Amino acid sequence: MSTIRLIVMMKGNARLASVISFFEVFVYTLGLATVLNHMDTWYNLVVYCLGFALGVYTGSLIEERLAMGYVTVQVITRKEESDMPVQLRHAGFGVTSWVGEGLNGERLVLMVLTKRKRQKELVNKVKEIDNQAFVVSSEPKTFVGGFWLKRTQ
Repeated sequence: MSTIRLIVMMKGNARLASVISFFEVFVYTLGLATVLNHMDTWYNLVVYCLGFALGVYTGSLIEERLAMGYVTVQVITRKEESDMPVQLRHAGFGVTSWVGEGLNGERLVLMVLTKRKRQKELVNKVKEIDNQAFVVSSEPKTFVGGFWLKRTQ
């Protein structure tokens, strides 16, 4: 259950992760209580499990607020929106762009690496420029060089 809980939490589903953690700890504590015989009433166990579940939920909310790390955002927009890279760079984002081929012709593809704390700002700026843009984000495991290397030195 722990692996499932972690995967669900990493996908951003804090409520489901906290429900899974409730059952995870419930099962674990039942076994532990049998061995240690410290649980004298059933509601002590439920309260302990609820506390663990609340801890997982609270921890994920805190992690979301801290928004540590980076995110890679890929934007696909109409080719006519060719000033989007310039506007995003003026807003302080590092942008790499190239022309791609979509179902209805050429598209401009942008790749932007930013701090997670600025992700909403970036998406709002993209939507301000082109509210029809297709936006996908993912968390990179590692990155070396480029725009961020220059900015962090």
